[in-house]
Amino acid sequence: MAARGDLAAFLARHRRVFALTGAGVSTASGIPDYRDEQGAWKRRPPVMIQALRSDPAIYRRYWARAYAGWPRFSTVAPGAAHRAFARWESRGTLAHLVTQNVDGLHQQAGSRAVIDLHGRLDEVVCLGCRRRGTRADTQERLAALNPGWTAAFATAPDGDADIDDAASAAFEPPFCDTCGGLLKPDVVFFGENVPVDRYECARDALASADALLVAGSSLMVYSGYRFARQAREAGLPIAIVNRGHTRADDLATLKVEGDVGTLLTEALA
Repeated sequence: MAARGDLAAFLARHRRVFALTGAGVSTASGIPDYRDEQGAWKRRPPVMIQALRSDPAIYRRYWARAYAGWPRFSTVAPGAAHRAFARWESRGTLAHLVTQNVDGLHQQAGSRAVIDLHGRLDEVVCLGCRRRGTRADTQERLAALNPGWTAAFATAPDGDADIDDAASAAFEPPFCDTCGGLLKPDVVFFGENVPVDRYECARDALASADALLVAGSSLMVYSGYRFARQAREAGLPIAIVNRGHTRADDLATLKVEGDVGTLLTEALA
């Protein structure tokens, strides 16, 4: 395993770093991650977009869980890793930051050159007419539709919550005020592709970089892993900072295991 000082040396050698972040960057803020240190699911995989569209019971359950989980998710604050990235950007050697997270915490910490690869949970879109709105407004609508609804729940990743089936069955989900269509947070669900323009923007940013840093991601999802593949094909050095195994370990020039916030703060000091 590489020493912590190796990460500082890696970052000091490069002037246009492309950073890719994942769930491990936000766990210190209280947002659970999906996978364990071996890259396996800790819980049931997230809802597939096809199921959300076609099964009313799954649509109802999704929104019941999202309604329960949103108050906790919407109040989390940036952690040490987010603050480290913001300070790094201000120094000028972090060329671009692409995050697989949907929590907006990088922007809250002060980062500006951010691509939200998988979208943002604080925005909502209609699957019919594509009308957009805020998650906060949707939460207010759900409260009006479900007066007195309560459920015991356990916090889950990305604003989700684990609740019992009876509570889900009693929940009234939201529909679009304009066309009556289904609503979903404006994030990339499993079974969906990253929007082409967003992917191309990230790809072009990587093409102008002189190194890739992966932080807090197992890269088990191809939408993130492909950037490690592209970096390797372009001959760029790759550093990975993560707690546990990643899909790109065999592509890495440097791998450092541990808490992302602690390691980045030390490396950039």
